[in-house]
Amino acid sequence: MIQHKSKILTFTLLAVCLMSINGAAMAANVPAGTILAEKQELVRNNGSEPASLDPHKVESNVEFNLISDMFDGLVAVKSDGSIEPRLAASWENKDNTVWTFHLRPGITWSDGSAITAQDVVWSWQRLVSPQTASPYSSYLGNMHVANALDIAQGKKDPAALGVKALDDSTLEITLTQPTAAFLAMLAHPSLVPLDKVLIGRFGDKWTRPEHFVCSGAYTLSQWVVNERIVAVRNPHYWDDRHTVIDKVTYLPISSESADVNRYKAGEIDIVYSVPVNQFAQLKKTMGDELHVSPQLSTYYYQFNTTRAPFNDPRVRRALNMALDKDIIAQKVMGQGQRAAWVISQPEIGGVQLHAPEYAAWPLEKRITEAKKLLAEAGFGPEHPLTLNLLYNTFETHQRIAIAASSMWKKNLGVEAKLQNQEWKTMLDTMHTGNFDVVRYAWIADYDDASSFLNIFRTGDSENTTRYSNPAFDEAMRNAAKATSLDLEERGKFYQQAENLLGEDVPAIPVYHYVRTHLVKPWVGGFAPDNRGNYYTKDMFIKKH
Repeated sequence: MIQHKSKILTFTLLAVCLMSINGAAMAANVPAGTILAEKQELVRNNGSEPASLDPHKVESNVEFNLISDMFDGLVAVKSDGSIEPRLAASWENKDNTVWTFHLRPGITWSDGSAITAQDVVWSWQRLVSPQTASPYSSYLGNMHVANALDIAQGKKDPAALGVKALDDSTLEITLTQPTAAFLAMLAHPSLVPLDKVLIGRFGDKWTRPEHFVCSGAYTLSQWVVNERIVAVRNPHYWDDRHTVIDKVTYLPISSESADVNRYKAGEIDIVYSVPVNQFAQLKKTMGDELHVSPQLSTYYYQFNTTRAPFNDPRVRRALNMALDKDIIAQKVMGQGQRAAWVISQPEIGGVQLHAPEYAAWPLEKRITEAKKLLAEAGFGPEHPLTLNLLYNTFETHQRIAIAASSMWKKNLGVEAKLQNQEWKTMLDTMHTGNFDVVRYAWIADYDDASSFLNIFRTGDSENTTRYSNPAFDEAMRNAAKATSLDLEERGKFYQQAENLLGEDVPAIPVYHYVRTHLVKPWVGGFAPDNRGNYYTKDMFIKKH
């Protein structure tokens, strides 16, 4: 996902049965003695206007924050990394390749009509269909669901997808090989079921409030573009009895300063992101209201590898070498971010991944080598490299772009022209390939390096760099074949993949994230997981 425990998730049928007996999903856990406010309403900034609320049309946390509040999937990943039942009450598998899921009895859409296994089948067929053009159309293929990859590439009909409804409440999923992170991947927001009848009736207009039907704790009540989205409690939600907040308002404020100002004025309960230039002062003055948490996410600049001269790996590697990432992480950001030399994470899913050798060189040595690489590629003082650096409108992205362009100018004589676009426009620009270098970031969809690395595979629907290397693809295929218990084997292939990215540099990793928020003291249950997710249904408002 554009924009997390130390072991891969493995499960036994016994554990599944125990979870099914316990029944309840993650929900608001109100401590004994807590006095709740009479008015259970929350206002949270979401950072930008969402591109859509159709789970098959989106790719970032801006949209998935909303979708995760409004839709349930078959399962979810708890904050401790374990898998819990959601729309599925239980499941079993045969040889880790044929999985059978049993839906909860009586689950319904927000209009009261039944959710069936056929809804899941139709939704997943829609996700992989080339006609949908989903950014996540490769996702089921990455899970090794039978025929998913061929369907996404237009080679087979969506009806051939290895998912079928055995009856209204039983779903069977067939994989071509065991997938170590299958259950964790299954929790992704792109895999929530959608209402076939609704979408057939209203087409792309199904996400309007007057038509909207969902399966989660909240349903869409109001959508005023570029102003607010309002969701209210869904009384038909299967676990509504554990929901506390009745109404949530999401604001699309892209200015971090405006976000903080409205927080101080009492208009917002949760700030989306704390401005780097105010962080130190807010840390002193806001005390416990300032929250900082690590996140499995990497900030990077990605190249259009099909556009000259960025189709030359020497140019890309030179630009990577010449950045002083410690300065960007520690000085420009300074909230706990770490300089990044791998695309995924140094520690993820129980494996450790190492940076390329040049990452440990002194900056002066890296610059010298970078100049040699540029000279070999035909660039130097008499013929300087120029590029356009695109980022989405956001104060922090501008600060980082200014720092990076200054480093490239000082160290290599490279002229970087800065461009900014609104979020939705930038995504369109990126997917159409109309860029030189673009700011990007990826949040792990699940706790495994493949979540970051799969998007650089040849033909992946999220591979907007257009990078293609058969050796990289082979390393990722081999990693996927490793069993969930063989961390050493899987880590070996992930390291091979990262080594190739370090040589080819389709994207420049800049830093590994932390998440920063301001949260009002009366908001209970705010606890982001290590991917930065937090859900309205887990929260409550204390009397104040």
